[in-house]
Amino acid sequence: MRMGEGVEWAVHCCLTLGWLGDDQPVSTARLAAGYELPPAYLNKQLQALVRAGILTSTAGARGGFRLGRPLDKITLLDVVTAIEGPDEAFQCTEIRQRGSGAESPARSFVAPCAVSTAMRKAELAYRRALAAQTLAEVKVAAERHVPRLEDSVRRWYGRG
Repeated sequence: MRMGEGVEWAVHCCLTLGWLGDDQPVSTARLAAGYELPPAYLNKQLQALVRAGILTSTAGARGGFRLGRPLDKITLLDVVTAIEGPDEAFQCTEIRQRGSGAESPARSFVAPCAVSTAMRKAELAYRRALAAQTLAEVKVAAERHVPRLEDSVRRWYGRG
């Protein structure tokens, strides 16, 4: 399974908004410039976060985005689901019933496919791990790796 780059962009933008606080919104153009991303595509990701209630948006010349809730109330799964959608990564199409299995009796297919069962079990573990980690925890880890990161971000965005 490959996760789209929009998830990475969305998590970084949420962290940035967390460092900046909610005193004033940040425009798509400014967020895009902060990571050298294409504004139009980033805006699609940000709008998906708004629809999911992760961000709020304000229209107009002084508009932009703010966090819709605190980082400790946003999980990695929330962001992944907002960007990638809620569908499971693995889609079983029951190929075991085609080709060499086409003439097998129906009772051969009563039990769930072992491949499908294993994949769903793995995906459940993956989703649980994403749901168990908040963006507040990611923020703390980032700050541990880069001293004074919040100060640096705030200065770049003209907030400190």
